[in-house]
Amino acid sequence: MRKRIVGLATLVALLAIVLFGLPLATLVSKYLLADERAELERIADVAAVASSINLARGEPPGAMPETENDTTLGLYDVTGRRVSGDGPRAADQLVQRAMTGTVVTDDSPDEIMLALPISSHGSVLGVVRAATPFDEAYQRIAQAWLLMVSLGIVALLLVWLVARALAARLIRPLERLSTAARTLGQGDFSVRADSSGIPEIDSCAGDLNSTAARLDELISRERAFSADASHQLRTPLTSLRLGLEIALDDAGQDLRGAVITAIEDTDRLQRTIEDLLRLARDSTRVTDPLDLAPLLDEIGDTWLRRLAEQGRALRIVNSTQLPTARASAAAVRQVLSVLLDNAACHGSGTVTVAVRDAGDAVAIDVSDQGKGISNPPSQLFTRRVNGDTGHGIGLALARSLAEAEGGRLSLSRPSPPTFTLHIPADSAQPASDNHTVVSCR
Repeated sequence: MRKRIVGLATLVALLAIVLFGLPLATLVSKYLLADERAELERIADVAAVASSINLARGEPPGAMPETENDTTLGLYDVTGRRVSGDGPRAADQLVQRAMTGTVVTDDSPDEIMLALPISSHGSVLGVVRAATPFDEAYQRIAQAWLLMVSLGIVALLLVWLVARALAARLIRPLERLSTAARTLGQGDFSVRADSSGIPEIDSCAGDLNSTAARLDELISRERAFSADASHQLRTPLTSLRLGLEIALDDAGQDLRGAVITAIEDTDRLQRTIEDLLRLARDSTRVTDPLDLAPLLDEIGDTWLRRLAEQGRALRIVNSTQLPTARASAAAVRQVLSVLLDNAACHGSGTVTVAVRDAGDAVAIDVSDQGKGISNPPSQLFTRRVNGDTGHGIGLALARSLAEAEGGRLSLSRPSPPTFTLHIPADSAQPASDNHTVVSCR
């Protein structure tokens, strides 16, 4: 493409120079010939002035003035005889026509000729004949044409250089754009095309960058879903496996009850997968009212048995009057699952889930009676990367889900450890002194 641009620009410049240069060369040639004739007429005028006095007095004329180059001058009387200077001995047709009193010019194959009559009181006294060879005129024309050709070559060279520079300026951003597209095709979605200052190319680069950003976001969400799903499903799958193994090992175990429990755990696993898929694929925030009562009942049913297996209790405290919270039930369910899983794995004693009015939000506190947390929040909510040590991805996932719903998740008290989830609410309502308290042991 670079060669095409340079070649096309050079060809256009060549056509322009030819179309402009040929008429100009013709005009220059005519101008130089006219200038040569004017110079010849000036020389003849000088000779005529010098000879007119002698002719008027009837005296023999003097010698013709000296001329440069090869110009010849001759003086002819009214009889057609050359009386001074150079030229044909007898008057030729050019001189005879000038005897009528008019200036006559003519060109032969070899020279430019001019006959200038010398008049006095209306009568012709003689004729000055001047002639100069075409060689000088041809030489001046050749020099002018050579100059024009040289300027044309210089112009073509400049056009070629400018075309190369412009082609490089056009090709470089296209090459970078091609490299970025190739890198994007190889799976590197972080690539971005730079701005070139050319609107058309920048438009393509902007579209490529938007596509790369969308693909990067999509792949990141899919990878995050894989990591989040593995984290969220690990504990319930382990519980399901242990329950089935215990039912098989205990000969007196009620297998029907174990199967029912396993089916319930499987339903919860399916709901967890559906929640994670919905949260990974939906980019718009849910603004529907959130009914916390059935969600808390579900949390109680799910975690009661798991904590009871550890000899621990679950306590849920729910206020009867709360502002209308607006968030996705799936997101809140997953956030609480992460917090309860951390309390079950890393905490001790009774686990408490308390719902309260926080003014412009509904606050859900999840706490246990463990020793406390010494890690700073900057590390606590940081997603673990490959090869890192830390608190994994659970709390990072919970915080990202809370922020996606317009809320926030924070460590409100390090000891005993208490995490607080704030859910956006429409407006605060008068809180009641009556609370629903559910204690499970």
